Amino acid sequence: MKKLTILTGAGISAESGIRTFRDGDGLWENHSITDVASPEGWRKDRALVLDFYNQRRRQLHEVEPNEAHQMLAELERYFEVQIITQNIDDLHERAGSTNILHLHGELFKSCSCNDKTLIYEQKHDIKIGDKAEDGAQLRPFIVWFGEEVPLMIEATKLAKEADIFLVIGTSLQVYPAAGLIHDIKDDCLLIVINPNETGFGYGERAVVMKETATRGMKLLFDKLVSLA
Repeated sequence: MKKLTILTGAGISAESGIRTFRDGDGLWENHSITDVASPEGWRKDRALVLDFYNQRRRQLHEVEPNEAHQMLAELERYFEVQIITQNIDDLHERAGSTNILHLHGELFKSCSCNDKTLIYEQKHDIKIGDKAEDGAQLRPFIVWFGEEVPLMIEATKLAKEADIFLVIGTSLQVYPAAGLIHDIKDDCLLIVINPNETGFGYGERAVVMKETATRGMKLLFDKLVSLA
């Protein structure tokens, strides 16, 4: 069975109603990214950071996977599928995908702010005073800007093993995840679905589809299956 590795980003979740990580004005839900998604922001105002992610978590309870998520799950009938996602939602899981690597963390998990190996299920709000077993304040289990991305080693291995590498809903502007396309084999088929110009040179080897995630997957699905 051929190995299909899929790198997904905010564009696929946007079609379920989740705001994309970066708006054109550099703000995220009217907040500076530094204020809500960095260790500096956490040290400055824990209450603001917790409230921000509490709102995101509540919203996640209200949205559903879209057709693009569902088609990616369906591809497990034909390929050995591995999803590497930059998204912190659980929409891939809810759509039925079974092999998902969350590079940037998971919204429905929390961890100790002193020890990220102390991880907990977190379906509801985190409050000031909520403690991990080591006595430290709980924080969102999210990789913030300026923090190490511990799963990159595993993601790089998956990229190197892929027979087909599909990029969907990401502008490939956030590193180190964006560098994964440099790790694929010379004979790996590279397909990119993204409606916007990314400013990234894929080279002649890439099949680029300037479509939304759902529209692109509808156009691509049968062609992909024919390659299985």
